[in-house]
Amino acid sequence: MSNSKVRGTVHVIEPTKSFGQKGFRKRVVVLEQQNGRFANYIPLEFTNDACDAVDELKLGDEVDVTYRLSGRKWQKDPMSEVKYFLSAEAMGFNKVGSGGGGMDEDDLNDAFSQAAADDEADAPF
Repeated sequence: MSNSKVRGTVHVIEPTKSFGQKGFRKRVVVLEQQNGRFANYIPLEFTNDACDAVDELKLGDEVDVTYRLSGRKWQKDPMSEVKYFLSAEAMGFNKVGSGGGGMDEDDLNDAFSQAAADDEADAPF
């Protein structure tokens, strides 16, 4: 099974959910892609330790996510209908751009330093 990549803007970051006695954890991040007339929303599942890495993401961040497709079969009993489920399990991500049009920490520090220098230059004493 090979891994693939998808690029999009972080639209939703769900809280981490725990399942079962062994503490399996899952966290869903939904990416948005604009495809002309409509938006495409792609849910990606981060599991176990990868859930913590999602804390680095913010709504509006543009990211490349490496994922693998995982499918499973489910049947309640031999006489019931068989259902198939598909999920995209995220293996990792790289930020391409930060969202919200805001500044990152270095930009904020530069802005504060510049403002302080401007204030000193305008000081009446």
